[in-house]
Amino acid sequence: MENVSLKCALDAIDRANRADPNEEVVAGEPLPREYAYSLHMTRWLHELEPDPSGRIQIACRAQHLERWKMPRSDYPEGRKAYYAWRQACGRMHGRRAAEIMADCGYPESECERVEVILTKRELRKDADTQLLEDVACMVFLEKYFAQFYADNAEYDREKWLRIVRRTWGKMSQRAHERALVLSEKLPKHLQALLQEALSGGTD
Repeated sequence: MENVSLKCALDAIDRANRADPNEEVVAGEPLPREYAYSLHMTRWLHELEPDPSGRIQIACRAQHLERWKMPRSDYPEGRKAYYAWRQACGRMHGRRAAEIMADCGYPESECERVEVILTKRELRKDADTQLLEDVACMVFLEKYFAQFYADNAEYDREKWLRIVRRTWGKMSQRAHERALVLSEKLPKHLQALLQEALSGGTD
């Protein structure tokens, strides 16, 4: 029954994310952006955790579930507004994932559990939430860090160091070890930034 419900939930999340009007090119093929993101999340989940539970598979697949419906531009500029947007997104993703799970026959307790994971309210305290954050950080470093850096060239060096340190601070030791291996494939300027941020320089 678990396998049937899990497939039902993952398929429903995929259908929802395939409706994203934005695109990302993966291996030369244009895909709906949030669908592509969910595939990156699933791949990294299995890299970090060889035998993940059904609920963390759903949480990773739903990490950006229908995010295009709540664009960053709906919120003002600035760090405070950015974090308000991120929190609102987490609540939306959690609520939608719980609805999908309920439709697929999951008990209320499991639906609520995934909703809590996606809001990340218990980061550092809960192993599933920490694993979700680790996966998201690995996906960012591998797939989006270089473009994010290029898109925000106006940031000064100190701001970049803070961004890298904050990202690193969210990750577990297991993710740190994998990220250091991954960093060897980053562009040289990003490798240098990461090394400087982790060297304990000025914060």
